[in-house]
Amino acid sequence: MKKVAIIGGGITGLSAALTIENARKEGADVDYIVLEKSLRLGGKIRTERTKEGFVVEGGPDCFVSTKPWVFELCRKLDCEDSLIGSNDALKKTFILVKNKMREMPDGIMIMVPTKIMPFLTTDLFSWPGKIRMAMDWFIPKKKEAGDETLASFVDRRLGREALDRIAEPLVAGIHAGDPETMSLAATFPNLLEMEQKYGSLIKGMLAAMKARQGGAPHGAGAAKPKGPQRTFFMSFKRGMLDLIDEVLSALDKEKIMLEASVDRVVQTKKEDGSTQYRLHLESGSTIDVDAVIITSPSNVAADIIDELDGSLAGALREIPMVSSATVSLAFRRKDVKHDFKGFGFIVPMAEGRKIMACTWSSSKWGGRVPDDEHVLVRAFVGGARNQHLAAVPDDEMLAMVKSELKDLMGIDAEPVDTWIFRWPGGMPQYTMGHLDRVAKIDELVAKHPGLYVAGGSYRGVGVPDCINSGAKAAESAMEHI
Repeated sequence: MKKVAIIGGGITGLSAALTIENARKEGADVDYIVLEKSLRLGGKIRTERTKEGFVVEGGPDCFVSTKPWVFELCRKLDCEDSLIGSNDALKKTFILVKNKMREMPDGIMIMVPTKIMPFLTTDLFSWPGKIRMAMDWFIPKKKEAGDETLASFVDRRLGREALDRIAEPLVAGIHAGDPETMSLAATFPNLLEMEQKYGSLIKGMLAAMKARQGGAPHGAGAAKPKGPQRTFFMSFKRGMLDLIDEVLSALDKEKIMLEASVDRVVQTKKEDGSTQYRLHLESGSTIDVDAVIITSPSNVAADIIDELDGSLAGALREIPMVSSATVSLAFRRKDVKHDFKGFGFIVPMAEGRKIMACTWSSSKWGGRVPDDEHVLVRAFVGGARNQHLAAVPDDEMLAMVKSELKDLMGIDAEPVDTWIFRWPGGMPQYTMGHLDRVAKIDELVAKHPGLYVAGGSYRGVGVPDCINSGAKAAESAMEHI
């Protein structure tokens, strides 16, 4: 029986394993093994569920509902009822501008205003800034349709205030990135397409909203999807780890190896002359397989295949990675004066603060605290411009975050519990030239039939993108063998 090795037990690798497992159940003559170097599965999806009743996310706390792959996976696993929508009755996001929390006006789509009155009355932008953003309606599209940095694009279409006060802090929160280096085509290709099609982002956003409102929400004649009402951000009742648990329940546990660190992968020949891959583990053992899917981050994948193909390893190392950390703090509600009416706030770099953003987890999601007597907040540290802050010792990091929350939210109480999660070199950066780098990687990988790379380093950092990437790699591997 032919066998596929899946290196990495995050959601990408588990999605690949589930794709093969489902094919096996339908009669496919194929086997698989998942090798995870740590003691836990889930990768950057990490949820702590405490005995006191707190549900704390160390990595992503949600996924966007505009991409279908989480829903498709939940439908296959029959776990749609475990999904949860955000508490949109409290759907407000604040932006720190000149040391004051200012509400993001209703109708801002990504960074584009689509409603007149909220835009006119907001104090988030100055009047010159508002006039400059409105000029997008009249500014002609760029003649050359090529890529540019996100900063260049937003500045050109909407002006500097839109860049500094919305675009930069938003992408810092999503990608931990720097808009001055980020590739527009790799991160927000829809904005690039919108400008070329409509000549204006405002016109394009209005057209997209009209299309969504006018069409059948789930396809003509489609049945209403199971589970809760869909909000833009979705999660799971007991945290994102629910997704990992559901996938694991459908896999053969005997085919999953923990503490199985792969040092290198090399090509060998079978007795019949056909090519296979030999995995050398840190333990000293080896595993021979017919195909390999590497779902580790690109920098880790580079080390694994360095001996096999130095050029491919070099191309993988060209994708920059940055470090970040999340710090969650639980407080007694009575000790905190803040009203927590919103999802949280984001912090532009111009404010000179030591946190990038803060999510009010107990407001955004239900079931994150044991009762109404507690609140839970989560701060983000590090990112492309402040990586050094993600590496400070725990006590220093905690003191830093508490100081920021005191200044920005007036929280002067001691938390009842705290959690720190670090992601050193864990966030891929889609900088200028990213799509060319990925095309080069694809070209070099294709020289090794049966070898595949997948995950957030290449074509999307979100959970839905990783699920899709893992499934596609598994389908290709099965087709190969």
